[in-house]
Amino acid sequence: MTEPSKVIHVRNVGPEISENDLLQLVHPFGVVTKLVMLRAKNQALLQMQDVASAVSALQYYANVQPSVRGRNVYVQFSSHQELTTMDQNSQGRKGDQDAQPNRILLVTIHHLLYPITVEVLHQVFSPHGFVEKIVTFQKSAGFQALIQYQSRQSAVSAINALQGRNIYDGCCQLDIQFSNLTELQVNYNNERSRDFTNPSLPSEQKGRSSQSGYGDGGGMYALQPPGARPGSSLAPGSIIVFGTAQEQIVNYLIIVHSDIFVVMGNATAIAAAFGGGLPPGISGTNDRCTVLVSNLNPDEIDEDKLFNLFSLYGNIVRIKLLRSKPDHALVQMGDGFQAELAVHFLKGAMLFGKRLEVNFSKYPNITPAPDTHDYSNSNLNRFNRNAAKNYRYCCSPTKMIHVSTLPQDITEEEIVTHLEKHGSIVNTKLFEANGKKQALVLFETEEQATEALVCKHASLIDGSTIRISFSQLQAI
Repeated sequence: MTEPSKVIHVRNVGPEISENDLLQLVHPFGVVTKLVMLRAKNQALLQMQDVASAVSALQYYANVQPSVRGRNVYVQFSSHQELTTMDQNSQGRKGDQDAQPNRILLVTIHHLLYPITVEVLHQVFSPHGFVEKIVTFQKSAGFQALIQYQSRQSAVSAINALQGRNIYDGCCQLDIQFSNLTELQVNYNNERSRDFTNPSLPSEQKGRSSQSGYGDGGGMYALQPPGARPGSSLAPGSIIVFGTAQEQIVNYLIIVHSDIFVVMGNATAIAAAFGGGLPPGISGTNDRCTVLVSNLNPDEIDEDKLFNLFSLYGNIVRIKLLRSKPDHALVQMGDGFQAELAVHFLKGAMLFGKRLEVNFSKYPNITPAPDTHDYSNSNLNRFNRNAAKNYRYCCSPTKMIHVSTLPQDITEEEIVTHLEKHGSIVNTKLFEANGKKQALVLFETEEQATEALVCKHASLIDGSTIRISFSQLQAI
């Protein structure tokens, strides 16, 4: 066992979890004096005011599973007895020795709701010193940028002032660390890269990668957020709001994606569901509709079970189990936004004893074939009606399922009998809403609840086709 410390180590901290979420998790036990988000490792370090506060928190969570935004997190004492300034600056990604202060910063943008351009980054970072070069690119960690200052002192000033701040209200959060590079090479001056010391550089032709050594941000980042004025001033870490929340998201989705996947009705439903924003960790910029699911249990899974799970996040077009790789499957969603929801909420979920890997596929769609199941006309697709409500209920798997369209004369015992083969049922609640019988069923684990959902959604009880989804309630 690790020696008790006032520093708490938190694991499984997904990109949707904010600093404030973690502060709320331990707030009842004392004051947090320092917090370090280790985004690349999905971890965090929280320093309490004293060891007794940390001990109280861990004693409580030894008996109660801590959950943040529907995701289980895991807490333990850290090997650190105290967090240092270097711990905070390095963000713990590759060890302190790899994150020594220098004049180049690596910036990752989380919760990317609006496009970020070189101009926006320059306005945010230039108040802290002369910015020589900026390169933006897309990597697996998301949208990133390298910012080269004239001096190391300017970079240190910027990271201290801007780390964790939002460029726009509630989104585009800055996650900054020192880069190991000593000099940036900029080949073109355009919306994705800029050498402010050499304004005579050419701009490359459209469609060509500007900085192949770093990655390519893609053409969509050339757009400003709706209502933004070119050259408008941004103070460090400032918060900018353009119009109402609903106008922001509807305008943005239609402008950026009108030729990709979003139509007016879908954009409006998304705006209505999320109050004008997007769920934390969802960029809204994905245009890939097909998802690759791996590490499946081939003895238990089939196309209908995958449909039951993935249809929680959007309409399903086709599903194909890969015969050459029995633990792999392709799932084509209705559009890129729905595919992003599925990847975000299902990555790492447990099902039939396996931890799912869910990623975007290189294939744009699934070709109709005899071994492909087509669900495009299925009346079980949830998002053909009440789309806003279904978007609002999207979450990672939880221990609680909501069962609806039940027979009017059903009993709790009959519900338990229908579901108990999939796991230990802790509690149930049968109730009526809008004249229809519904139920909440709490399982012992998320995996058991997920198995019940994939096996029993759209099953029959006394002639009624029941509907099952995850509930975000913590208790009955």
